[in-house]
Amino acid sequence: RGALALVERGESPFGIVYATDAQIAKKVKTVATFPASSHKAIEYPLVMVNSNANAATSSFYQYLQSDAAQAIFVKYGFKVLSI
Repeated sequence: RGALALVERGESPFGIVYATDAQIAKKVKTVATFPASSHKAIEYPLVMVNSNANAATSSFYQYLQSDAAQAIFVKYGFKVLSI
């Protein structure tokens, strides 16, 4: 988020940032976007590294897959893929 911070502080007139970061920024506006064909899709995979995770880890993992969590992701500009 370094480029975003520079633009928000007025230290740079433009910056290249993730659309989801620009969406929640108060002091910037999107002036252009790269076409989807110009790059691979940006994905944030969800994995549980340790199958012996504690109850809190398992609960959080399950929550992130819930309809409620997915609605939050969508609200902030993320596209939720099928699980």
